[in-house]
Amino acid sequence: METFRIHVPQAGLDDLHDRLDRTRWPSEIPDAGWDYGVPGRYVRELADRWRNGYDWRRTEARLNAYPQGKTVIDGQPIHFLHVRSTAPDALPLILTHGWPGSVAEFLDVIEPLRERFHLVVPSLPGFGFSGPTTERGWNIARIARAWAELMRRLGYERYGAAGNDWGSTISPQIAVVAPEAVVGVHVTQLWTETDEPIDDPTPEEQAALDNHAWLAENMNAYGIVQMQQPQSLAYALDDSPVGLLGWHCLIYREGVDPDYVLDNVSIHWLTATAGSAMRIYREALLEPPLAWPSAVPVGYAQFADDYQPIRRLTPAVSQWHKYDLGGHYAAKQVPELLVKDLTEFFADLK
Repeated sequence: METFRIHVPQAGLDDLHDRLDRTRWPSEIPDAGWDYGVPGRYVRELADRWRNGYDWRRTEARLNAYPQGKTVIDGQPIHFLHVRSTAPDALPLILTHGWPGSVAEFLDVIEPLRERFHLVVPSLPGFGFSGPTTERGWNIARIARAWAELMRRLGYERYGAAGNDWGSTISPQIAVVAPEAVVGVHVTQLWTETDEPIDDPTPEEQAALDNHAWLAENMNAYGIVQMQQPQSLAYALDDSPVGLLGWHCLIYREGVDPDYVLDNVSIHWLTATAGSAMRIYREALLEPPLAWPSAVPVGYAQFADDYQPIRRLTPAVSQWHKYDLGGHYAAKQVPELLVKDLTEFFADLK
């Protein structure tokens, strides 16, 4: 274990600005909207803000306001925030982000959560300040084992696990690999894609099926490319900041706070991990089927503008709350709701 502090050299920011100034913009069909992908208007607005209005040093200072560490687990450097609570009965909680996110996903919930939890917020292997992966096999189960080892090294014998996006897949696996240590798991997605027909779907289930079909037809290009050809795309994303911004905006889309988008995109760019972060899709595709925790309570918070699971196809969960607000980035969009849901779920498990 060693202490860590973020400091991006000014030369890295100067290079970013130079590349943004020299962007060669692609042609575009007039009035295409989102029909062919992320519209140029949206990317140009964000790129202009990135160049002329966004302050990386502010985000760097927000992250550096919290203690951070680095360690090597299974040959891979792992960066993490470690924010201890002053509450005498605080429960340790490991929070896991997703793609195309980073530890900055959780900046707006750290302060309210630390009132009740000791927080450990690691950067996924291949992402951000953990640096790129250098070998095959950093799949979901391996990350879960690394997280269990990280918590052991920090001295936590019993703790909770929670996450968003990939964190909603990784967190249950921590309970699978370390069931004696995990008191409960909280997730914000439950994935229930199926090729089998659903008998007599309810109106809610039919709406979910329609949504799944729309996502598959319109929003899964990134998943297919990153599962099959992450290295092929990495040459562009690690070389062009606007290319990286455009690709990530496939997911962020309009309506997400622009500085939140730029916080996460900047971390991928400034650490040169845009290419390696995509490998998690390939690694997960190649790993064996994952088990579901059988003896650990699982809580689920379903936010409005996000993937909608079909409840009868989901594994057993002990708490299921559905909200008509928020979306895929609940920690930014509705932080109070997420904090409330996490707090209520873990209140009886400490």
